[in-house]
Amino acid sequence: MRLKDLYACLAIIGVSTLAMGGVSYAIGIRINTTKSIPVGFYQTSNAPIEKSAYVMFCPPPTGLFDKAMERGYIGAGYCPGGYGFMMKKILAAKKETVTINGDGVYINGQLVPQSHPFKADAAGRPLPSFQIDNHTLDDSELLLMSDVSSTSFDGRYFGLISRTQVTTVIRPLYTW
Repeated sequence: MRLKDLYACLAIIGVSTLAMGGVSYAIGIRINTTKSIPVGFYQTSNAPIEKSAYVMFCPPPTGLFDKAMERGYIGAGYCPGGYGFMMKKILAAKKETVTINGDGVYINGQLVPQSHPFKADAAGRPLPSFQIDNHTLDDSELLLMSDVSSTSFDGRYFGLISRTQVTTVIRPLYTW
């Protein structure tokens, strides 16, 4: 194969890959590569924002999320503040009681497995400490966390998120 033909072949593959990625995004396919929820492919949906749903959300533009992006806990993207979308599971919603302290996260008095907050990240930098005691969530508040990783940057550190921050409910298509 001549070098010219190889370049043409690579160009066709590149353009095809970009086109497939664009089409996939346009029809609502999203890819999760983080340890926040199971790694894999997800489909956006019009499903209700309720407990146990996986969601994509824009972090609110605050100093806490500025530092999270600076440290690489979240990526850059198109959300206000220049943040990337985050994907988490809704662990608590309307009328549930939440306590977050040094022991972990409690929902309606039950300790959530793998919810113990760490004092520092893997690089030894102090993590934010969010604490709340027996707070009953109103209709606008959500507790978003990982259900698969004890080291995820989630509600243990950034607290409650407004329902208005959620951009879509996502449903797993294929995860591993």
